[in-house]
Amino acid sequence: MSTRLPSVWASMEVAVPRPSRRLELPGLRMAGFRQRGPAHMDIAMVAHPSVTLLIDLSEEEEGEEGLFYDARGRRERGSVVIGLHPGDIRTGGRVGECLQIRLEPVVAAAVVGGSTDLSGMVLSLEDLWGQDAGRAEARLRAAASWDERFAIAVDILGRRLGTRRPVDPEVAHAWRRTLADRGRVRVDRLADEVGWSRKRLSARFRSQLGITPKRAARLVRFDHAAHLLAAGRPAADAAAESGYVDQSHLHREVAAFTGLTPTAVAAAPWLAIDDLAWPASQPIRRPVAA
Repeated sequence: MSTRLPSVWASMEVAVPRPSRRLELPGLRMAGFRQRGPAHMDIAMVAHPSVTLLIDLSEEEEGEEGLFYDARGRRERGSVVIGLHPGDIRTGGRVGECLQIRLEPVVAAAVVGGSTDLSGMVLSLEDLWGQDAGRAEARLRAAASWDERFAIAVDILGRRLGTRRPVDPEVAHAWRRTLADRGRVRVDRLADEVGWSRKRLSARFRSQLGITPKRAARLVRFDHAAHLLAAGRPAADAAAESGYVDQSHLHREVAAFTGLTPTAVAAAPWLAIDDLAWPASQPIRRPVAA
């Protein structure tokens, strides 16, 4: 299923798996992007509680710069993996065609590997997968449709699931409870629920997901607030509903995760695509103009 994106994304089309043919593995979501005409982009990305694979499927053209990503003074090109809590990051260049895959961190630890190294980083997919990255790109690029690409991506990722040890059930439970409670559950409570000490949970959580439980809660809470802002809610309301002490607390967290202000996040082009690219995961709907 394809549809056009609004405003700044007017030259882009987005494709998602058909509702009747849901191909996602548990903890995996996908969307495909195709630029309809020559154009370049330069936009700020917004942190999300998932590990993101961006696979550049564009054909190389002489004199044209493909996708690139700038984060913390480091630039990567082509297909990349974006870890949790990346901070201020921008993407630019010529999009062409791109497959975006969001992986729940519990799944990403088994599929991507190097979860500890990924925290706060943008890394080349080739650095993590070696020659498998090029082979994956070639298979996806040669596919005749987005439906075929989605199926190929599921096959590629599914094969990698069995190659690494899964995360501890206790860590998986702690992550999913954090997500379900929108980052408002305390680490002490999570530790009690899994029968571990707080220290052990924090150590195992970080070693397997590359982020501490406390930081994970901050990320999930920020994500909820960011979507409230994008839905048109005032910053004060978004702060209160998301569990921040006050509006200034929200301002500090937004700056920490994006380098932006709440007003800028509310208008962020990266969030403008969520209702289309990830419809089942975004219960918040933007107000419709009269």
